[in-house]
Amino acid sequence: MFPTYSHLDLPATAKEIASFWEAHLTFEASVSTREGRPPFVFYEGPPSANGLPGIHHVLARALKDIFCRYKTQQGFQVKRKAGWDTHGLPVELGVEKELGITKEDIGKTISISEYNDACREAVMRYTDVWNDLTKKMGYWVDMEDPYITYTSKYMESVWWLLSTLYKKGLIYKGYTIQPYSPMAGTGLSSHELNQPGCYRDVSDTSVTAQFETIDDTLPAALRGDIPLHVLAWTTTPWTLPSNTALTVGPKISYSVVHTFNQYTFEPIRILLAEKLISKQFGKKYVQAENQAALNAYSQGDKTIPYLVTQQIKGADLVGIRYKQLWNQSPLPYENTQDAFRIIAGDFVTTEDGTGIVHTAPTFGADDAKVAKEATPPIPPLLILDENENPVPLVDLQGKFRAEVGLVGGKFIKNEFYPEGEAPEKSVDVEIAIRLKEENKAFKVEKYVHSYPHCWRTDAPVLYYPLDSWFIKVQGHKDRMVGLNKTIQWKPAKTGEGRFGNWLANANDWNLSRSRFWGIPLPIWRTTEGDETRVIGSIQELKEAVDEAVAAGLMIKNPFEGFAGGDMSDSNYDKVDLHKDTVDDLVLLSESGKPMYRESDLIDVWFDSGAMPYAQWHYPFENKEKVDGGDAFPADYIAEGVDQTRGWFYTLHTIATLVFDSVAYKNVVSNGLVLDKNGQKMSKRLGNAVDPFETLKTYGPDATRWYMISNANPWDNLKFDVAGIEEVKRKFFGTLYNTYAFFSLYANIDGFKFEEAAIPRQERPEIDQWILSELHTLIQNTTNHFDAYEPTRACRAISHFVTEDLSNWYVRLCRRRFWKGSYEADKIAAYQTLYECLMSVAKLMAPVAPFYADRLYQDLNSITQQETASSVHLAYYPKSNNAFINPALEQKMQRAQKITSLVLSLRKREKIKVRQPLQRIMIPVLDDLERQQVAAISSLIASEVNVKQVELLDDTSSILVKEVKPNFKTLGPRFGKYMKLVAQAIQGLNDTQVQTLEKEGALKLNLDGKEITLAADDVVISSKDVSGWLVASEQGVTVALDIQMNESLQLEGMARELVNRLQNIRKDLGFDVTDTISLTLRENDALAAVLKQNKTYIQHEILATSITLVKDELEASIPISFDSLETNVNMVKSK
Repeated sequence: MFPTYSHLDLPATAKEIASFWEAHLTFEASVSTREGRPPFVFYEGPPSANGLPGIHHVLARALKDIFCRYKTQQGFQVKRKAGWDTHGLPVELGVEKELGITKEDIGKTISISEYNDACREAVMRYTDVWNDLTKKMGYWVDMEDPYITYTSKYMESVWWLLSTLYKKGLIYKGYTIQPYSPMAGTGLSSHELNQPGCYRDVSDTSVTAQFETIDDTLPAALRGDIPLHVLAWTTTPWTLPSNTALTVGPKISYSVVHTFNQYTFEPIRILLAEKLISKQFGKKYVQAENQAALNAYSQGDKTIPYLVTQQIKGADLVGIRYKQLWNQSPLPYENTQDAFRIIAGDFVTTEDGTGIVHTAPTFGADDAKVAKEATPPIPPLLILDENENPVPLVDLQGKFRAEVGLVGGKFIKNEFYPEGEAPEKSVDVEIAIRLKEENKAFKVEKYVHSYPHCWRTDAPVLYYPLDSWFIKVQGHKDRMVGLNKTIQWKPAKTGEGRFGNWLANANDWNLSRSRFWGIPLPIWRTTEGDETRVIGSIQELKEAVDEAVAAGLMIKNPFEGFAGGDMSDSNYDKVDLHKDTVDDLVLLSESGKPMYRESDLIDVWFDSGAMPYAQWHYPFENKEKVDGGDAFPADYIAEGVDQTRGWFYTLHTIATLVFDSVAYKNVVSNGLVLDKNGQKMSKRLGNAVDPFETLKTYGPDATRWYMISNANPWDNLKFDVAGIEEVKRKFFGTLYNTYAFFSLYANIDGFKFEEAAIPRQERPEIDQWILSELHTLIQNTTNHFDAYEPTRACRAISHFVTEDLSNWYVRLCRRRFWKGSYEADKIAAYQTLYECLMSVAKLMAPVAPFYADRLYQDLNSITQQETASSVHLAYYPKSNNAFINPALEQKMQRAQKITSLVLSLRKREKIKVRQPLQRIMIPVLDDLERQQVAAISSLIASEVNVKQVELLDDTSSILVKEVKPNFKTLGPRFGKYMKLVAQAIQGLNDTQVQTLEKEGALKLNLDGKEITLAADDVVISSKDVSGWLVASEQGVTVALDIQMNESLQLEGMARELVNRLQNIRKDLGFDVTDTISLTLRENDALAAVLKQNKTYIQHEILATSITLVKDELEASIPISFDSLETNVNMVKSK
């Protein structure tokens, strides 16, 4: 007996199947049964287990799981390791918050070793929760042997990669301006700064400052009694104390303007770009016609006059000197004489500001570059600290040094203060106020601009001079771009646009991080920096320390217990490569000097980008896997779109630079999961969805199917549990009911597929049709999955199950299952439906793994046609072209379309399908269409419950057609001629409309110009005529005769009565094969119904007798509809 169920329970099914997988080691078998088959390489982008998973992780992990399952079904061997990303800022910041410390406390109130131990514990805190989600959602990945980025083996592989890059000449040290996060206490790479959401619009105080020139350095024409001030605009006033230059565009025209300062009302003479005068002099100002008009101004006037007096090219301004703007700042510690002068730069524009750039080489990469290129170079404003080291005016905590006067000791951004301690006035505001008072501010206003923030602290980022180690990327970006063109991106626009453009403009990779919990740079240098050694393995480090011990630089080698060549975990557990260990190691240089480790860690994104090799401990183990193509490059990866400049980038960069290869061949970049209103989910907003509750309530299959079928993975998903409910009802409910129908009658008839399969050509046409649709579906889903288009695959499967299999095939064939003897026709019906259900189980398995396995196992438990114990060990169906009959599919699609139109008319007029009607009329264009429709007319008549189908020549005048322009297509095609074309369409005659419908095109002459109208350029419909309802869609028109006679009414009542009696049979628990006897209370309407339709009713409900009585029936069941009111007693026939 095929298993049967009382109702659909997807969560219970998931639990049962998960237990089956666990008991039978099905995941392991999915790998072992494909031994010797071609590999399909998948990489798991490692999550960090110091945070809890969200609903978006269900989408991301479903996407990964789908293609691994699909490729396994196709016969590939798919090994996939789980992984844990265990280092970096998210972990450190979380631990600091827990411990109530800041970065400055590490090494003081808490040792680095204790801090790292706390990080090690925190990072794996929620592994059980993640593993639970992984199991419950059906994501198959090897969690027993995951790669963990803090293990010595993983870190050793990373060190090998870095030493290889160094040997290739691709790692160097540089003192440059880099993004720096004071709240995180570390520099950031450019790809970190370009994570989604890092640049945000903020409202800051902006200042257009007045820099007073030194008169005797001006060209003679610019000298005068009133000092000349150069205007420069900035949205970061905190950088003004560090100003050491002003940059002009050599080809830009500048003007001298006489006016008055709006804050001090003093007369001023200012210099700015000619094109920007109107922008700087807004509503408050009015242009004076002459000197007299200017002189007429007095304080308190509503407007301030200004007079343009001179023009000069930027090139002629170079060399002018000016007074230091913030006179409370100290002077640069060296080359002071070269500071505070005007220089030239090609990057200066006249798009906004004043056309003159405030230049602070300490805090801007462009500023530093133009200052260095000047002759003589402009010095940055660095001062000497207590240790005689040159330092900027802002320290690493984002605080002004005491030497800066008024703002000394204050944070440059209010966001840097501890919560609740930020002052009312930020330093930007304080600086602006002081400049106003000193006649050094021309304009102060709020300005909204895009400003970078740290991807982990959410606090503002500074550009700061840092001593950092870099990987050379710029010189290899052409190769990176070229390799990227070989990768299939989903969506393609991400690879070509966002990612491709990023590669084309890639900067060298800042590898250094001034943190504690991460992989240390394996770089040792002499104090002078003249000798460098990059360590590439633990054995190499051990030997180097031995040399240092022998030279007296070290007392003992902490790695002496490590055995080189022993790859056992127990051997590697003896060593730790983290900062607290390796910082104490002093090595011996070739010239005999001590070498100390560079104190920084590496960018955590390098950790994850190294996983293709480090997960296998390459090249120390599994070298053949990576080099031989069994583990590298990946055939497929998938992560969120936010990884475009994160993991996707670092994978690609390392693979290009070290292996001259892509790291992955196909990548799906999934979008965000938003709430149902399109808002980003967050605990703060209270709209976050608990993934465990969702899986518990709806089951993983419905959740996964909804997420994948609702929208393309790369589009943002508006997550709504109502959508899961709809998927459960519409798709899974329909599939469940179809299987329930099959199992009910198969169990009655004892169908076990023991008979030989009936050849396709010997089965009825309806069977041939559904098998044709099935093999077309197999072909399409294979193409969709191969193209990494799971949404299309899901939608195709859903359509087949709901529309073709259930709503059409089963509905049309239901009598074949419950009527007649167990012979060829019935057997063909069972075999056909079985083949469809088994194929659907295999097709849906990648997306809905639990229910698919339940369906597969239930079907196979009786037939034993499949040797695999699970659908996930079975092979994906292969399409057979011999089964595909396009003409038959087209014919049936036409029948479905006509039926759909008629049923829509019935619904519109609220005429039940059980109520027979006399006829429908269908216009046909030609003899071929007449033959096609005639061949399905009896099928249509049965489905829509009409007595006859009449076919009309389209030239018939019975149906009046209307034609309207389709502006959606006309606009793009005809542009400015669209109105003219639309008028012509509205004037088409019947013959022209028929030509357009028949041939799909029509030529028209418009004002001497010939155009060709396409069928989709118009919308053709038919008007209702008296006694008929008319509907049209995609070139098909039907007219339904809704006039009723007594015979039709009685037949409709008979059908309604059958439905009521069938429901009573079911409620009373009769078996579908039981015959019954009926006793009904007499009623005039009932008598009329029985007189005409008694035989039909008995046949339908398996009644051996129907008796009418006048008396009341005891313990009877009432039936009432239309004018028929009666009571019924129903008993099993003897």
